[in-house]
Amino acid sequence: MAERAPEELVRLDGLVVAGRGHRALDGVSATLPRRRIAILGPNGAGKSVLLRVMHGLLAPTAGRVAWHAVAGRAPRIAMVFQRPVLLRRSVEDNVVYGLASSAAHRGLSAAQRRARAVAALERVGLAHLASRSGRVLSGGEQQRVALARAWALEPDVLLLDEPTASLDPGATRAIEAVIHEIAASGVAVVLVTHHRGLARRFAEQVVFLHEGRIAEQATVTDFFARPRSAAAHAYLEGDLA
Repeated sequence: MAERAPEELVRLDGLVVAGRGHRALDGVSATLPRRRIAILGPNGAGKSVLLRVMHGLLAPTAGRVAWHAVAGRAPRIAMVFQRPVLLRRSVEDNVVYGLASSAAHRGLSAAQRRARAVAALERVGLAHLASRSGRVLSGGEQQRVALARAWALEPDVLLLDEPTASLDPGATRAIEAVIHEIAASGVAVVLVTHHRGLARRFAEQVVFLHEGRIAEQATVTDFFARPRSAAAHAYLEGDLA
């Protein structure tokens, strides 16, 4: 029996982000399947800009983003940034605040929000730090709080912008383990990263950006073993940072 084609996740149609004579995105068009996606590329390629456009935080100059519906509704999309923004309150209250601020979860009682926050912290291994101030945690712990806050929202899609940047190897492994668990729970994950090892271990498909355009889209195996574009080859050889 032939393998079933993956469900469509999102369609990017002619995305342009331009300003001051520069195009951060220059006609990005692609259909991404509902698989684990890594967006790779050198500095300035437009990776983080693309993620912000996909989330709706940044309006494109031209083009559109069309997400595939989930159970007849628009998908719930959460995003975690490179530098987590935590409030001056406890770890648990940071997660609770995310739920209280979510339009999709306004029907939850205070007790339900708190129970969901505790469960999310348990999943990322931080339940023992629930009462501690979020701002005194290590960088890796803060990033796990941000992941717990996003996961508690029960998103259909999670966008991650360099979630392991500037972290030591131990913290990176802990973040990677959480991301794998989130994906295994059925959440579609789109990951921007410079960490090629993480991309190889996590992703099923790679979108490679160069100079604001998609230079290549391939399975993770094909991308790393048989890059088709000259830019991707140079990137993997270390000649394009």
